[in-house]
Amino acid sequence: RAPYDVVLTHGFTLDENGRKMSKSLGNTIEPQKVIKDSGADILRLWVCATDYADDQRIGPEIIKNTVETYRKLRNSVRWMLGTLHHHKSSDAVAFAEMPELERLMLHQLADIDAKVQQAYREFDYKTVVATLATFMNTELSAFYFDIRKDTLYCDAPSSIARKAALTAIDTICDAILKWLAPILSFTMDEAWRMYRPEAEPSVHLTVFPERLDRFKDETLATRWETIRNVRRVVTGALELERAAKKIGSSLEASPVVYIADRALIATLFDTDLAEVCITSSYEVHEGDAPADAFRLHDIPGVAVVVEKAVGTKCARSWKILPTVGEDSEYPDVTPRDAQALREWKALGVAV
Repeated sequence: RAPYDVVLTHGFTLDENGRKMSKSLGNTIEPQKVIKDSGADILRLWVCATDYADDQRIGPEIIKNTVETYRKLRNSVRWMLGTLHHHKSSDAVAFAEMPELERLMLHQLADIDAKVQQAYREFDYKTVVATLATFMNTELSAFYFDIRKDTLYCDAPSSIARKAALTAIDTICDAILKWLAPILSFTMDEAWRMYRPEAEPSVHLTVFPERLDRFKDETLATRWETIRNVRRVVTGALELERAAKKIGSSLEASPVVYIADRALIATLFDTDLAEVCITSSYEVHEGDAPADAFRLHDIPGVAVVVEKAVGTKCARSWKILPTVGEDSEYPDVTPRDAQALREWKALGVAV
């Protein structure tokens, strides 16, 4: 019997032009130099992001791209650690009581878990890196984190929505640190000591997250595909207005969304499009839109006209709303923000 269970083969390492490395050509890349200049985790990430079954290339530009990938992953982790700094496990919100957006992200986390663990079992590290990078850059940083910053930064500490967001981010952070640990060993170990100082002394003494499949909700995911399609039309319209210098921030806008299909309006029921699209307010109208409304050809039946938000700019959330000034104690902010300021003040926190 062979003294091993699995044999893993790999190709040659070439320069970034696909040439064999040679001292006479001056195109050699020394691992020690990469480690000295960029860190061991950069070299580990390059290895795991390549298709090692074929010949792999390395050079200054490829290393530069790897550093950029690493920076984005690290920034997402750093943001989560900062956001969770004062989070207490006693404030956790049960999955069934979370808003839909949190349940959607945890559903996605369960999907990612299945892909990542299967890829690790098959030594398919390239899929691990690609899956996690896409999830962290596209679904977390550019979508979920962006939407939830208002709730996290401006809601009162007693807010269930804020506690639910922190609970979801806590679950996501725990999983990501463990999934990335075999690849970014040093970075994730450092992050783990900040994240769980009272737990295992090293992330490498933990196991991958378990029972994430309990978060699966295909019906919710299908509903949010529709909501995100509507969001695409709204954000497309906002980008045109921004490019034309008609608005600066999306919070200066109040999009009017025209929807031809009554069933689609029903799907959007209870969805705060202002929150999802990061605007100050919104309107939904059933029926045909004006001829000059913004449309996307691949999302029929949805059109958007961008109007300016009406009201006064909140000094805290920057939303433009008519309710600013209703609270006499805090006349520069909305009632939501005024209540948050009172609660933080009672806790002795200056905000």
